[in-house]
Amino acid sequence: MDYIIIGLLGVTIILLLVILFKKNDSKDGVITERLGKLEVSLVKEIGEFKVNFASDIRKDFDSLNEKIDRKLTEINTKVTERLDESLEKTNKTFANVLERLSKIDEAQKKIDGLSSDIISLQSILTDKKSRGIFGEVNLSFILENAFGTEKTGIYELQHKMSNGFIVDALLYAPSPLGTIAIDSKFPLENYEKMTDKKLSADERNLALRNFKLDFKKHIDAISTKYIIPGETASEAIMFLPAEAIFAEVNAYHEDLLNYAYNKKVWITSPTTLMSTLTVIEMILKNMERDKYAKVIHDELNKLSVEFARYKDRWDRLARSINTVSKNVEELNTTSEKISKRFDSINRVDVDKLIAPNEEDELISN
Repeated sequence: MDYIIIGLLGVTIILLLVILFKKNDSKDGVITERLGKLEVSLVKEIGEFKVNFASDIRKDFDSLNEKIDRKLTEINTKVTERLDESLEKTNKTFANVLERLSKIDEAQKKIDGLSSDIISLQSILTDKKSRGIFGEVNLSFILENAFGTEKTGIYELQHKMSNGFIVDALLYAPSPLGTIAIDSKFPLENYEKMTDKKLSADERNLALRNFKLDFKKHIDAISTKYIIPGETASEAIMFLPAEAIFAEVNAYHEDLLNYAYNKKVWITSPTTLMSTLTVIEMILKNMERDKYAKVIHDELNKLSVEFARYKDRWDRLARSINTVSKNVEELNTTSEKISKRFDSINRVDVDKLIAPNEEDELISN
C-alpha cells in the first residue's frame, strides 16, 4: 500500500506542473511540443496506473477477505468447541444434580421408614411383656456375638435353676468367677416420666421415687432368685437393655449403685456387658492355651527321656562298632602276614620262610 500512495503523490505533482506550464504563455514551440508529449505520456501512465491500482486493490481486498474468512472460521470453531465443552460440563453437572436428588429422595424415604420403625418400637416398648422379650433378645444377641452360637458349655439361655426360677442366661465363667446368672430388666415407664421436661416438678419427683423403688425391686429379685450358694457364684448380673437408663443410674443415683453392690448384683448395659464378656472370653482362651501348653510340655518331657535313652544306646553301639572295627583291622593284618607266608612257601624260600622274630609274632597273633 505504501508504493501506491507514493505513486499517487508523484502523478499529482506532475499534473500540477503540466497545468502550470500550460498557463504560462511561452513562445518556445519546443517546450510546448515536449509538454504535449509529456502530457500524453502522463495520461497513458495514469491509465496504466489506474488499471494496476485497481488490480492491486482487488488483490488486496481478496487477500483481506480470505484472511477475514479464515479468522472468522477459526473464531467460529473455537466458539463451537467452547460451547460444546460448556454444554458437556452443564450436562454432567445436571446429571450429578439429578443423582444427588435421587440419593436425597432415597435417604428421605429411609428416614421416613426409620421414623415409622421408631414409632413402632415405642409402641412395642410401652408393654412390659414386650420390653421383657426385647431385653432377652438383646441379651441373647450379645452372648452370641461374644461366644458364638456353636460354643457349648460357655453359656445357656433360659436356664431353670434348682429353686424353680428361670434365669435369662447362665454364664459358665472360669474360676474364681464361677457360674454367673444374668437377668434382663427394663424399668422404662418411670424413667421416661422423670426425664420428661414437659411434666411438672412434682410429677417428675414422683416418677423418680417410683423409678428407684422399681429398680430396687429388680435388684432384690435377682439377688434372691439367681444367687444360690453351691450352684452359682456369689454375684449376679442385672442387664439394662438401654444405655440411657444405665448412664442415668451411674451419673445421678449413687444410692442405687450402693444398694446393688450390697446385694452383690452387677449393673450392666449392652456396652459394658459386651466388654465384660470379651474379658471372660480372653480368659477362657488363655486357659485353653495354657492347658494345651501343659500337654505339650509333658510330651516334650517324655520325648526328652526317650531321647536320653536313645543317646545312651547309640553311645554303646558306637563303642561296639569301634571295637569291631579294631578287630577287623587286626584280622586284616594277620591275613596279610599269612598270605605272605603262603607266598614264601610257594617260592620255596626256606631261608626266608622261617625267621625267629616272625615266627614268634605269628604265634602271638
